[in-house]
Amino acid sequence: MQKIKKGDDVIVRTGKDKGKSGRVTQVLKNDKVLVEGINQVKKTQKSNPNTGASGGIVVKDMPIHISNIGLYNPATKKADRIGFRILEDGKKVRYFKSTNQVVDN
Repeated sequence: MQKIKKGDDVIVRTGKDKGKSGRVTQVLKNDKVLVEGINQVKKTQKSNPNTGASGGIVVKDMPIHISNIGLYNPATKKADRIGFRILEDGKKVRYFKSTNQVVDN
């Protein structure tokens, strides 16, 4: 089980986008995640007539390391650390370390 999953609301803790929040769109293998609206760069793109993509400068979301983001805690309205807990029924869940509340999936 991963601490950060696709669809989670996160807040950036460090870097050029510190304090911004967004939703995780993809979790990559090498401990990096794509967050919509975070770590955006301008890239040049070649036109491709087969797919109908036009060329020019496009704005793209780049991966950010998972250690630089924190899961948004609605109770405290801040980024929070995540832990794991096994419930009585044997189910493994994530919880916020500051408030001991289970993360809603």
